[in-house]
Amino acid sequence: MWRRIILRNHLIPRKLLPALAALFLLLTSYCSPITPVSSPPPALTPYFTATPSPTLAQIPELVFGDTPLPTPTPFTYAIKAGDTMSQLAQQFGVPLEALIAANPNISPNAMSVGQTLLIPADADNPTGQPTPTPVPFAVTQIQCYPTLDGGMWCFALARNDSADVMENLSARLSILSADGKLVAAQMAIPPLNILPPHSSLPLTAFFPPPIPADATPRVQVLTAITIPANDPRYLSATLQNTTSEIASDGRTARLSGQVSLPADSAPAKTVWVAAVAYDAAGRVTGFRRWEGSGLQPGGSLTFDFTVASLGSRVTRVELFVEARP
Repeated sequence: MWRRIILRNHLIPRKLLPALAALFLLLTSYCSPITPVSSPPPALTPYFTATPSPTLAQIPELVFGDTPLPTPTPFTYAIKAGDTMSQLAQQFGVPLEALIAANPNISPNAMSVGQTLLIPADADNPTGQPTPTPVPFAVTQIQCYPTLDGGMWCFALARNDSADVMENLSARLSILSADGKLVAAQMAIPPLNILPPHSSLPLTAFFPPPIPADATPRVQVLTAITIPANDPRYLSATLQNTTSEIASDGRTARLSGQVSLPADSAPAKTVWVAAVAYDAAGRVTGFRRWEGSGLQPGGSLTFDFTVASLGSRVTRVELFVEARP
């Protein structure tokens, strides 16, 4: 039995210090070591980052309406400087799609002064000129992407399964509400005037706000014609040294390269390069058209531009070129 020893106001003789030190070591050897206890780390709170906007729900099947043919008795109009298809449709009081359908050889993107338009009209303005009938093309998908302001971009991917070059493709894109009512309709056209054989280009249309989030798109093919491979309105431009640099987040892709003309070609006053972005599932996620000019025979023109995704990550980009004298 240990006895408590209390020393008060007494000095310990030096000769007793070694004995007391030994006693202290003996007592502490019987004590359990102290294990440090660490408190659990605090829970981590994730922060929100910007993510791509979801696409509109995929459409299980495409719905096509009958191709509307304009009246067989149009009258003619010579295009003047500053004219546009939409402005002329309003001026003559005809639907824009009917005006485009009556003129499949004239692109709304590039009307030239002096070209003759056929204006669909009633029997009071007959000319006896036949109305061209559009050739068929396939629409393989419809993708729509809501914008931050409540609008919507829609792409109808047109595919040319023929061995001929197609020109002036157009379709009517309609947006239907959940109960099947028409919300809006727009003319959809591709970024280029021509579609090469066995290739695909999106017909694009933007619907200004407000567009319901649960809206459903519907496509109606309107116009397309085939043209000879050596049509003098288009030059044999080619793309060379093209590169596609997709950003790490998949939101953008940078395209660069050169457009070249053969030495025996006519000069090109207008040069267009179209980029179409796709995601891993093969859906169109964005497009952009680069415009240049002044390409001489045997020369090249450098392009460098960026295309952005409106939906999911970009995994590949297809490039197309068009040059006109």
